[in-house]
Amino acid sequence: MINVILYTKENCGLCNEVKAELAQLAQPYPHRLTEVDITQNHDLFARYRYLIPVVEIGDARLTAPIDPDQLRSALATAVSPTP
Repeated sequence: MINVILYTKENCGLCNEVKAELAQLAQPYPHRLTEVDITQNHDLFARYRYLIPVVEIGDARLTAPIDPDQLRSALATAVSPTP
């Protein structure tokens, strides 16, 4: 199973859009989503407050704006990494 980390915060519309896209991609690319609220960690807030949503999938790190094709590609790469 693919581990996906979504760095987010409350009332983040773009974060909710990415979360919905990930839910739609769960069938072809089963994954476990972990949401991390950046407001609960000073270092994460300082690093990501202007970049969220930030999604980590394997070695890929995507920052806003994130489109469905980027998510699909990162999930596909996590399933079958390039040698």
